[in-house]
Amino acid sequence: MKKLAYAVLALILLVAGAMGYMYLTQPDMGDVPPMPSESGSLAQPRDSQQAGLASSVAPGSVVPVAASKPARDLMEIQVAGTVSGTIRIELFNDIAPNHVARIEKLAESGAYDGVVFHRVIDGFMAQTGDVKFGKHGSPLDMAGFGGSDLPDLKAEFSDQPFERGVVGMARSQSPDSANSQFFIMFAPAPHLNGLYTVVGRVIGGMDVVGRLKKGDPARNGVVQDPDYMAKVTITKAQ
Repeated sequence: MKKLAYAVLALILLVAGAMGYMYLTQPDMGDVPPMPSESGSLAQPRDSQQAGLASSVAPGSVVPVAASKPARDLMEIQVAGTVSGTIRIELFNDIAPNHVARIEKLAESGAYDGVVFHRVIDGFMAQTGDVKFGKHGSPLDMAGFGGSDLPDLKAEFSDQPFERGVVGMARSQSPDSANSQFFIMFAPAPHLNGLYTVVGRVIGGMDVVGRLKKGDPARNGVVQDPDYMAKVTITKAQ
């Protein structure tokens, strides 16, 4: 009987110890409230990267919020010619600060005003920014071969992929030869990744970009009587 009593006591102590361990290590979920919306359902994600997440979490769970993005400047391009409209570009100050600073300096000085989209290749990209030889109303025989009077820039390559709407800086053979010209992608171009500096992305007016007058494929996209940037303005991040 004593052996049985000892065995029962040992079993009781074992169970009690296990329950105590579970209590100490179990997280206190009562301190984590759900995120109800005004309708009483789980709050919808605040960032586009969280789209579709709220519907997949159980009631009472916490919907994670994506890390906030750095404040970025905006560039607005008023387009004129065969097409009119506004292209809004988010500039990647945090990824290519020197290239963005160059774009902003030229825009704020008015150097980009009146500059044509001299090279537009359907399904690939639209190029502009030649402030020396690319002014609307002037002879455009040399458009695309010039830049600004400022020195060329050292490359600021990143892991940002060249996708539809991404804005990159044009350059010559040398990686450190970007100056004033930039291009907007019509479609993804993975072969450009890591070889050209990404400076921003279109966040409004991609339809305007798509309607830009296209160039002659036989002439590497050179456009006759091209559309142009009538006015380019910069809005600094708050």
